[in-house]
Amino acid sequence: MTDTQGDDRPIDGADGAGHGNRATAGGSAVRHVRTRREHRALRAVGLVTTAVLAFGASGATSVLVRTLGNVEQVDNKELVAPETERPPAPVPDPEDPLAGLPVNLVLIGSDDRSGANADIGGAEEGMRSDTTMLLHISADRSRVELVSVPRDLRIAIPSCTVTGGGTTRASSQATFNEAFSRGWVGGKDLASAATCTQMTIEQMSGVRTDGFMVVDFAGFQTMVDALDGVPMCIPEDMDDNESNLHLTAGTQTLTGAQALALARARHGLSDGSDTYRMGRQQALLAAMTKSVLSQNVLTDLPNLLQFLDAATSSLSISGGVDLKGLAFSLRSVRPDAVTFLTIPSGPQPGNVNRVVLTAEAEDVWARVVADQPVVPEVEAPPAPTPPQGPSTPTGADPVVPPVPTTPVDPLADRKPGVAITSADAQAAC
Repeated sequence: MTDTQGDDRPIDGADGAGHGNRATAGGSAVRHVRTRREHRALRAVGLVTTAVLAFGASGATSVLVRTLGNVEQVDNKELVAPETERPPAPVPDPEDPLAGLPVNLVLIGSDDRSGANADIGGAEEGMRSDTTMLLHISADRSRVELVSVPRDLRIAIPSCTVTGGGTTRASSQATFNEAFSRGWVGGKDLASAATCTQMTIEQMSGVRTDGFMVVDFAGFQTMVDALDGVPMCIPEDMDDNESNLHLTAGTQTLTGAQALALARARHGLSDGSDTYRMGRQQALLAAMTKSVLSQNVLTDLPNLLQFLDAATSSLSISGGVDLKGLAFSLRSVRPDAVTFLTIPSGPQPGNVNRVVLTAEAEDVWARVVADQPVVPEVEAPPAPTPPQGPSTPTGADPVVPPVPTTPVDPLADRKPGVAITSADAQAAC
């Protein structure tokens, strides 16, 4: 599915008219919203996850408290649709106010080409939605699951309240990334754009979300470089002139610039669609998460400070997101418990450049709502018992040869709904 709209363009415009069943009547201005110049490009969504996991794995309270001062808080309470109050945590925990409850966050990457990021992606006016994921953290804090939502997905978009009290128009069918664009045009700020995306996710999935998180791609490079690069197995040569990606096949340690180019690359790779680009982004994030959880950066205080400073300086979160609590609650998470997949979807009939949800998507959303693994656990069939032979002593346990397994290639094209975990990341070929 080749996107004929260009790399990160909204499909339609937006206006301030209309009313939807998700809109609120709130009209007060957002209190702590950064200017457009300060937001810059917000593309590297997965760094949010990596940063949260790094916080938890480090267990360094003083370092965490110090670096959290870099995080920009965005107050969007007046823009969020009214919901039933969240129940109190079943077991009060001062380190994790939501202990015992699942947490759902919307991770948003946009393409703002101003400030430092103009040197990376080229200067352009406006702000466009690029990568969006729903981050689910299980109530028992044993699982982290990230579900990518295609920007070219055709769905209903609700009317959204924006800063200043206006509302955006609703549509019974529109392209998913229009939600961000309509919020931005209507409110002229990140709070309006990101909250409209958050409300669209809720309407589409039925999942109650706790807020949004965004991070800029200038900080992405700094984070990767603070890790001394991300080791990955590149199965074949990869070239995309538009994103400045040029990698040769084999074991590579990607620099920050190379990792960003891989996250952005689409042209000349696979079929050129955003579907498979999301898969490559997930593979990169899986490799980063595995690297963070296994490297000595977590026990090396200077390196830890450098890494967390880069992460938090790039981060904006909506009010109510307790990053410190989530970090400490995830301190024991394992790479094989961090799962990535794209919501099941396929080409829209009559328009191969757009996608629609398939029936399997309902099952994924239902599992998130029920706090069940997004990929059902399948019990392995019992190993066959070979017949007793003359060489097998009576009463001895028969020797069962191991079943050979084929290594997962995270960078290979994966259809929506096919998952990988951070444990699948290959640091060497």
